[in-house]
Amino acid sequence: MSSPATRTRARTDVSAPPPGSRARPTLAARAAARAAGGTVRVFLVLAGLFWLLPTVGLLLSSLRSPPDIAASGWWQVFTAPAQLTTENYTRLLANDTITGSLVSTVLITVPSTLLVLLLGSFAGYAFAWLEFPGRDWWFLGVVALLVVPVQVALVPVSKLFGAVGLFETTLGVVLFHTAFGLPFAIFLLRNFFAEIPRELLEAARLDGAGELRLFTQVVLPLGGPAIASLGIFQFLWVWNDMLIALIFADSQSPPITVALQQQVRQFGNNVDVLAPGAFVSMVVPLVVFFAFQRQFASGVMAGAVK
Repeated sequence: MSSPATRTRARTDVSAPPPGSRARPTLAARAAARAAGGTVRVFLVLAGLFWLLPTVGLLLSSLRSPPDIAASGWWQVFTAPAQLTTENYTRLLANDTITGSLVSTVLITVPSTLLVLLLGSFAGYAFAWLEFPGRDWWFLGVVALLVVPVQVALVPVSKLFGAVGLFETTLGVVLFHTAFGLPFAIFLLRNFFAEIPRELLEAARLDGAGELRLFTQVVLPLGGPAIASLGIFQFLWVWNDMLIALIFADSQSPPITVALQQQVRQFGNNVDVLAPGAFVSMVVPLVVFFAFQRQFASGVMAGAVK
């Protein structure tokens, strides 16, 4: 006949959960977790809608006639949808200044972005995996350039461009954007490339791969997310820039930001051109961002998961 202590220990062993198992959350805990998750989703949706409200207002304003814009706010479209028209975009396409500025913006933004990606990738690989005298000191110099504001270089670069004939040229604007985009590009890509396993590169070298082949076939595919993130940042910065374009760009064919500013200065009531022009200027970066959204997210999170 077993003792009371033995019977108590047996009941305890039977009622205790098996080792390694987790207690199942109660119904109240699960309901609270679902409510919290739903609240967060609702909050994020509301925040996103609030963030997009100016863009929606600009879009609806660009689809209204100037008298309607002067008479009431853009939200009146919901009660009077007959106000919507595409005549403003027809006038925009007929405006040589705006259409020419869009072409100028593309001619500035695309080369500035590609040059930064190309040169930054080469330099980042060199600083990460190549041995050369003073490598660490050179990299510290690149990092120090990150804190140099653009405004400091406006006057000396203007004098330099004027002396060499690059002032008020598209090439001058591209070179300026490339020069000031490279320090951040080198810093970002060097840190990303340095996280690549050394064994992988050594295995490729044992297979006979040279530095150029190693860079193009091993490093670049692995660094794709970081390069895509850098390309998005550079594209947005150059496309939305106004200060550098206002100073260095050709006054006869300015980028879209300067062209819209000139339209406001010369024709304050030219809303039928300003509204669609501003929306087109805004929607192009949005399209680029959403087109590379997955690569951007991978590049941002890459450093956290390595």
